[in-house]
Amino acid sequence: MSADRPTPDSLISVWARRAISVPLYGGLAALCVLGAPVWLLAALGVDAGRGQLARRPHTRALTFFALYLVCEVVGLLMAALLWGITLGGGTGGPGRYRDANAALQRGWSSALFHGARVIFGWTVQVEGLELVDGGPLVLLVRHSSVADTVLTAALVGNPNRLQLRYVLKRELLWDPCIDVVGSRLPNAFIDRAAPRKEAELEAIAQLAQGLDEGSAVLIYPEGTRFSEGKLAQRLAALRERGSEELLAIAKGFGAVLPPRPGGALALLAAAEGADVVLVEHSGFEGAATFADFWAGALVGRTIRVRLRRFRAGTIPLDGRERWLYERWGEMDRWVRGATDRGANR
Repeated sequence: MSADRPTPDSLISVWARRAISVPLYGGLAALCVLGAPVWLLAALGVDAGRGQLARRPHTRALTFFALYLVCEVVGLLMAALLWGITLGGGTGGPGRYRDANAALQRGWSSALFHGARVIFGWTVQVEGLELVDGGPLVLLVRHSSVADTVLTAALVGNPNRLQLRYVLKRELLWDPCIDVVGSRLPNAFIDRAAPRKEAELEAIAQLAQGLDEGSAVLIYPEGTRFSEGKLAQRLAALRERGSEELLAIAKGFGAVLPPRPGGALALLAAAEGADVVLVEHSGFEGAATFADFWAGALVGRTIRVRLRRFRAGTIPLDGRERWLYERWGEMDRWVRGATDRGANR
């Protein structure tokens, strides 16, 4: 193994984590299902007492939480069944095993997103879906809320039968389905505090290997959810770096963070010949934290998604960081315009 590559988790650490996460999620799911009459009545009572019975923010939030836990349990049971039928990919070949787990991932993400769509009463509008008619693709996705994590899969990847390869933070391995199924697929779980950034970038770049017309790599170049405080920190970091050209672009941002280009640029360099698709969206603003979610920030939202495809030949070899910032500036202007339209509905 190359000294520059991140060391994979040991079997002991993997199963120690799962020994905590799987029973915890299973127990919470059982409590949610068995106690549904109690918590539903309690949540409705809270909503009524606060004069919010029409919007029912707390009832909807708990209902979605129950859906999430049920999806986790069903996903784990299906994952165990797949392993048992195929002996972990030993029968039928690793390709069929990978495809079966990818199908399970599509079902899980679709159930969560479209379930949330019904529970919270979203209106969803997608512009440019016809542009994503096949790979290989690098998907650069805006990140504004915990609620947008399955949006690209449900609205872009799944309808086009694209097998998505994700760049995700390591903390998400505490989600049992992401841990079990995600570890069977070509994904990269990145330690954002890792002292050896080269190792993390190599793991990201390796996702570009073997990309074809049926696959895409997905990354969130901002690295975290937007806030005014984080924007100020990023601008200060650009100023300290002496990146005046990029700072001049980023000073105009008001809805997105200046991207951290390392991972995105590593993918572009490794995925030679792959087109880039920007996944821009609005509607999740104000729902960046659990407190926002609990207070009903997602109820009745209009979710707007715009897809823009850039052919590989149009992406410059030099000045790619500036190119990325310019595209993010265009995204910022679109998001703010879309958010204003939503506020004026």
